[in-house]
Amino acid sequence: MHEDILKEIKKGNRDAFRHLYDEYAGYAIRTAKAITRNDELAKDAVQEAFIRVYRNISSYDSTLSFGAWFYRILVNECNRLLSKEKKTVAIDTSLMEGNPQLTEHSEEGVSDLYGIIQHLADLYRIPLLLKYIKGFSEKEIADILNLNHNTVKSRLFNGRNLLREQLSLMEMEGK
Repeated sequence: MHEDILKEIKKGNRDAFRHLYDEYAGYAIRTAKAITRNDELAKDAVQEAFIRVYRNISSYDSTLSFGAWFYRILVNECNRLLSKEKKTVAIDTSLMEGNPQLTEHSEEGVSDLYGIIQHLADLYRIPLLLKYIKGFSEKEIADILNLNHNTVKSRLFNGRNLLREQLSLMEMEGK
C-alpha cells in the first residue's frame, strides 16, 4: 500500500500525500509530544516533518521502512526544535493514559511511569518511547536515531534498569 502512495506522492499527487498525512499525523503528534514534552513544539515538529517528507520524498530509500524513515525525520525535527528552545517543559501524562498497551495499569501508575520516563535523559528516554510506546524494533530504532544496533540495545537495557530503580524507590516510599 505505501509503495503505491509513495509513487503517487513522487508524481505530485496531493491527495496521496493527504492520505499519508491522515495515516501518520495522529501517531506523529503523540510521538512528538512524548519527545518534546510540549504541545506547541510537537505541533511544529510534526508540521516540519511532513514538509520535509514532501520535499524529500525523492530521496526516500525503500530499503528502510517508510515508518522508520518518517520517524527519523520527526525525531530529528523534535531535537532541532528542542535545541532551539532549551528550556524546561511540563510533563504531559495524557499520552500514556490513553495507551491501550497500558490499560491493565491504574491511571496513577501510568502517570507515575510516564513521569519517570519523562525525567530520564534523552539518551534513554527516546529509545524507550520508540520501543515500548511506538512499537519499533531495535533495528528500526537504530535506523531512526542513526545509531549502531548494539548502542540501541545498550540504551534500552540501561533505560529499563533506570526505570526499575526508580519504580523500586517509589515502592519503598510507599507511593
